[in-house]
Amino acid sequence: MTQPDTQRPVALVTGVGRTVGIGAGIARRLAASGWDIAFTYWTAYDERMDWGVQSGATVEITKELTELGATAVPIEADLVDPVAPERIFAAAEERLGNVTALVMCHCESVDSGILDTTIESFDRHFAVNARATWLLIREYGRRFTGAPGTGRIIALTSDHTVNNLPYGASKGALDRITLAAAHELSHLGVSANVINPGPIDTGWMNDGIRAAGIRETPLGRLGTPEDTANLVDFLCSPRGQWINGQLLMSNGGFA
Repeated sequence: MTQPDTQRPVALVTGVGRTVGIGAGIARRLAASGWDIAFTYWTAYDERMDWGVQSGATVEITKELTELGATAVPIEADLVDPVAPERIFAAAEERLGNVTALVMCHCESVDSGILDTTIESFDRHFAVNARATWLLIREYGRRFTGAPGTGRIIALTSDHTVNNLPYGASKGALDRITLAAAHELSHLGVSANVINPGPIDTGWMNDGIRAAGIRETPLGRLGTPEDTANLVDFLCSPRGQWINGQLLMSNGGFA
């Protein structure tokens, strides 16, 4: 949405570590629609994933958002740390003011199944995907001062649990926490929704996964970060206010 006045609303987007990621796509779309953006990233996560660290990504994303008219504030934070959400909001508010939209794209995602998941991995997944989601929403609820009807909480989820047990299970917990906020934070006049974007290739797919994703999607292609960003942009606009407490499939009909 294009804001009618000079005061741009503030969106906090978590999990914006790479230019090709869903989080970066959402940040760009919101910046183009008139939002200032605080975004989080955690380099240590990318370091241990197959895709590795994208050198200069934070600088590049900040530059892109600035060119779209936004004031952009990058915040590095390990969401395993239960103090991180409070620190993130404090940093965002210090530079940009009160946060109107909280969009959670962060995740811990390391493949393992019922028989080979370690206790350490299980706990880390729940710390990042479930506990941090709760703490971010709690911090948002404590600090939100916007007019009723303006606030937005959005989280990204997944239903992939087979051979991806800790990721899928912790995302299921994320769903319930976020949807509860639609009711528990109703006194603030904010909406809370969850989006399942389906398979989106942001660098983690091999040729077999990519081909299967295309084959199982009626529209004949994989989703893109922009597809998810368009829905987030709509939900954050005044036109999206009445959609609340929903788990939305935005996956091209992926089976």
